[in-house]
Amino acid sequence: MPNPPESPAILPRLRHETRPFHDAVEQNPFNLALAAGTVTAADTARFLAKMYGFLAPYEAQLHAHATFFGPAWQLDQRYRAPLILKDLARLGHDAAPPLYPGLPPLGTRAQLLGAMYVLEGSTLGGQVIARQLDKAGIAPHAFFTGRAERTGPLWKGFCQHLTEAAETGSEEPAAIVASAVHTFQALSAWLNQR
Repeated sequence: MPNPPESPAILPRLRHETRPFHDAVEQNPFNLALAAGTVTAADTARFLAKMYGFLAPYEAQLHAHATFFGPAWQLDQRYRAPLILKDLARLGHDAAPPLYPGLPPLGTRAQLLGAMYVLEGSTLGGQVIARQLDKAGIAPHAFFTGRAERTGPLWKGFCQHLTEAAETGSEEPAAIVASAVHTFQALSAWLNQR
């Protein structure tokens, strides 16, 4: 009996299967204002508050399940929610933003890997957004600049570990992809909620 065809490698599969959901996230009001060149400090603060509301509960789950990951994953360098609070304070918003109440399930390593794909990937776009905010004269953007020159290496390291986890069979690729899709959907709904 012939072997069943192998599923595509995890990274191309994630890119392909999450593309429509990724695109939907990018249609949030902040990104649209940024693209139109009309972004304001108030738009930025609203977006940052929304991101904090999503990122803080996700990072709490990642921290709670840190034993699923070894030191090579460099989790200590991946937490970014505190940077948002610094940016919000600099923009004159000291109140803690509301937290997103409906995070997708993040109780397994595969579920966390899918969410990590989404939120680690956002660090790449953050570099572009930081430059756009500079042009708009909106300086407080520690969240978007975040890892600066470490952004690329941390992303590549994450991708390597994710690929190894999927290829060795220690994590089910379909579960990783499903979690990434759910994360994109939840983030899109949250960012577009008024």
